[in-house]
Amino acid sequence: MANRIEKTIEINATVDRVWRALTDHNEFGTWFRVKLDGPFVPGEVSRGRITYPGFEHVKWEATIKKMEPPRYFSYTWHPYAVDPGTDYSAEPPTLVEFRLEPTPKGTRLTVVESGFDALPPHRRPDALRMNEGGWAAQMRNVKTHVEP
Repeated sequence: MANRIEKTIEINATVDRVWRALTDHNEFGTWFRVKLDGPFVPGEVSRGRITYPGFEHVKWEATIKKMEPPRYFSYTWHPYAVDPGTDYSAEPPTLVEFRLEPTPKGTRLTVVESGFDALPPHRRPDALRMNEGGWAAQMRNVKTHVEP
């Protein structure tokens, strides 16, 4: 079984512009469809609510790991933690990493989510399947958000 999801997209915008879209909590919230309570701060928990239709009941919670401007941003979270009646806090989180590289036309953005092999066996297939599709959509969302 796969332990990671990796998606790469070419974006016709500068690295600095893509960095801002990823790390400014308001911009992130716009394309990711989440209303965040405050800025991303390494070592702190980011909280908010999903705004995607049908998932408004889902809380956003991620621990910001690293912000190395303008090339690397990471956080941990509990993937596909959408059941309000389930406490996911005892599960190990996955690691989400964004890497930005300049290209002749703009930026190559790569997202990697890893650590699925540590999830409980009954959760792993759904978390992988849903986040595989979710990251494909989110990469399109960030591209649409930043391109002129």
